Amino acid sequence: MIRVENLWKVYQNGSIQVEALRGVSFEIAAGEMVAIMGPSGSGKSTLMHLLGCLDTPTRGRYILAGNDVSALKEDQLADIRNSHIGFVFQQFNLLSRASILHNVEVPLIYKGVKKRKREKIAREYLEKVGLGNRLHHNPNEISGGQKQRVAIARALVNQPSLILADEPTGNLDTKTGEEIMEMFRQLHAQGHTIILVTHEENIARYAQRILYIVDGEITRDEVIS
Repeated sequence: MIRVENLWKVYQNGSIQVEALRGVSFEIAAGEMVAIMGPSGSGKSTLMHLLGCLDTPTRGRYILAGNDVSALKEDQLADIRNSHIGFVFQQFNLLSRASILHNVEVPLIYKGVKKRKREKIAREYLEKVGLGNRLHHNPNEISGGQKQRVAIARALVNQPSLILADEPTGNLDTKTGEEIMEMFRQLHAQGHTIILVTHEENIARYAQRILYIVDGEITRDEVIS
């Protein structure tokens, strides 16, 4: 599913070069659930942006589902994002003035799916995450945990080959965070490939594997027994 070879990301800050990633290499098989864990400033967010095709590496290769996406142009990266990747963010990133049904429809709109069909698909995925009775509520009318469930439904509607979750419990209380992580565990059991970015050990341990990143380098690759 994923092969990362000697990936570097260097930012220019005035006359100073900042090496956010330094020669990162690893593989992730289809159907794995892997956590990328590290402290603030470790490079985990930079790595997530590269894995999500939101940025391109300074050098090295990134192969996603057989596609070498390392040097693609922005419009090509956008196509890959919409076709292969579902995103779940800490801040939920929902449209505040739109219904949760419309929020889940958004990726299907970009894909050109007709209105009646995309409403049907969005409705089905909201029912799967337990929100079939909240279709016409706006995000400000539901709880934080429910917002994250909407975000998960939105991530799934295009049937992506990869789900990327960036600190998905960061804005949730402990109990709600555990409920969301159980949902990810169920998605993994159904065969989804999931990469979870976190700085919390207890959240990382929901995964099968943890990649520890420090100062832009993978320092340990731990398989969870």
